[in-house]
Amino acid sequence: MTTQKIDIAGKLAGFTELWAPRRIARVNDYEVKVAKVRGEFVWHTHEDTDELFLVVAGTLTIRLRDGGVVLGPGEMYVVPRGTEHCPAADEEAHILLFEPSGTVNTGTAGGDRTREPVGA
Repeated sequence: MTTQKIDIAGKLAGFTELWAPRRIARVNDYEVKVAKVRGEFVWHTHEDTDELFLVVAGTLTIRLRDGGVVLGPGEMYVVPRGTEHCPAADEEAHILLFEPSGTVNTGTAGGDRTREPVGA
């Protein structure tokens, strides 16, 4: 565990890969991750946990089967557990995620976009 402050923008500047979360901190049994995103992810569900999205830069849409939520910088949304969703961004967006350690980024969908978070 670090006792140093964390520069979120600096962590985001350290990589270019899209849809590949980077772990920047732990809070009890939770991980704080950052990611760069563009395009559409996959429709998926996290059956056992909520998922918090906070937009750092750009615009992110959380698509839901009954609509969607558009987020800009400084805005966040919590996807309730068991809710099918699909994050999407027309242009590159930078996001922060907060979820329990071990949460699979593609939830129950799996597939080639499944990534284990690495340290940033």
